[in-house]
Amino acid sequence: MTTPNAGIELIRLSDTDRMIGDPAEDIRGRAVHDRDGHDLGRVDDLLIDPEEGKVRMLRVEHGGVLGIGATASCVPVEAIRAIDDDVVHVAEPMQIVAEAPRYDPELIDATAYYDELYRHYGYAPFWSTGYVYPGYPYYRI
Repeated sequence: MTTPNAGIELIRLSDTDRMIGDPAEDIRGRAVHDRDGHDLGRVDDLLIDPEEGKVRMLRVEHGGVLGIGATASCVPVEAIRAIDDDVVHVAEPMQIVAEAPRYDPELIDATAYYDELYRHYGYAPFWSTGYVYPGYPYYRI
C-alpha cells in the first residue's frame, strides 16, 4: 500500500482567490456523465493541491433540489476521459462513483481518506512514485 506523506491538504478552489489558468477550461457547473452516459450530477467544485498548483479531484454534487439535500462525491482527475462544452465524462460506472468513500470536511488529516479514495477508484495516488499528472488544467493566483 502506498501511504501519503502526512499533511496532504487539498482545498476547494472556490475557497481561494485562485482560478483556472484558462477560464474556458473551468469545468465547474458542468454535468458529469459516467462511462455509460448516465448523469452523475454536476461539478460543484475542484479540489486543488496548493503546493503543486494542480487540480486533484472533482467535487461532484448529486441529488437534492437546487443544492438542498444534495450529497457530494470526490472523483480523482485521473478518471476524466473527455470534456466537452457541457459535460465531463468519467471512465467509471455510476455504481463506483456512488459507492466512493464520502468526504468529511471536518477531517483534520484527510490523508487516510485520500488513500482510501484512490484505492476505491483503482488509480495510483498523486503522491506515489512515478505518478504522471493526467494533463488537467493548472490554476493560477
